[in-house]
Amino acid sequence: MAFNAAKLARCGLFSGVTRSFLPRVHGKCLNTGDPYNFLKVEKTGKDNNVALIYLNRPDALNALNNGIIGELTLALDDAQNDTDVGAIVITGSGRAFAAGADIKEMENKTFQECIKTGFLGQWDSIAKCTKPTIAAVNGFALGGGCELAMMCDIIYASDKAKFGQPEIKLGTIPGAGGTQRLTRVVGKSLAMEMVLTGDHISAQEALQAGLASKVYPAEELLEKAVKTAENIAEKSKLVVNMAKEAVNTAYETTLAEGIHFEKKIFYATFATDDRKEGMTAFVAKRPAEFKDN
Repeated sequence: MAFNAAKLARCGLFSGVTRSFLPRVHGKCLNTGDPYNFLKVEKTGKDNNVALIYLNRPDALNALNNGIIGELTLALDDAQNDTDVGAIVITGSGRAFAAGADIKEMENKTFQECIKTGFLGQWDSIAKCTKPTIAAVNGFALGGGCELAMMCDIIYASDKAKFGQPEIKLGTIPGAGGTQRLTRVVGKSLAMEMVLTGDHISAQEALQAGLASKVYPAEELLEKAVKTAENIAEKSKLVVNMAKEAVNTAYETTLAEGIHFEKKIFYATFATDDRKEGMTAFVAKRPAEFKDN
């Protein structure tokens, strides 16, 4: 039986197994061994302080299989351990960010197997990353692709992007945070509509709902995402980490608990050299020179 990739992507049901590689962008490899089959990983930005990760199965619309998730975990570990990297951009090669999970890998799984293996547990590596992450959603972000984007700290979308949770069409539900993160971001009504119908929303609808923070023409998307990542990477990595933790706490706790946590983190910045340097530089009307300590 022949399948049309574009049609399946529109339904959010695409899966496949291919291997393809993009040309390198300017920058150095994060890992000089370049061990990836399903990713392309670069260091980019004017100071090579941004890790740029391409999901790289373009002929499969970057369908997320065990290989791509495993490699993404390794790439994020590399970026975490690279002291030069201050922010991470994740995007897709070709015309999709990620058009869903690889259905062929899930088709024959059993309940018992899912329980015993903690199926999809490894997907949380993005959410657990302590360095800021930006999803540059260049096309379809469906099912697991939408969930992966929502695990990132910031979502930028191209004007051609489509977001959706179409798992209901497969007789299942989102399993990597889709029902939880989407509801927190866009509210119950829109999340319920997307999850129960499986329908997509456009980039502009995602922007209006607060799912994406910016929408750019497709040809400008990656440049804009890297520019923001550079902006973040120029700040104190230590304090950026603290700020990220504070915002995530707001996302997961009550207002009173969040305010209490924020105050403690704010006080903690006064134990850092970078807080002293930032304020001293401001008073002296000169650029701050952060040392990440």
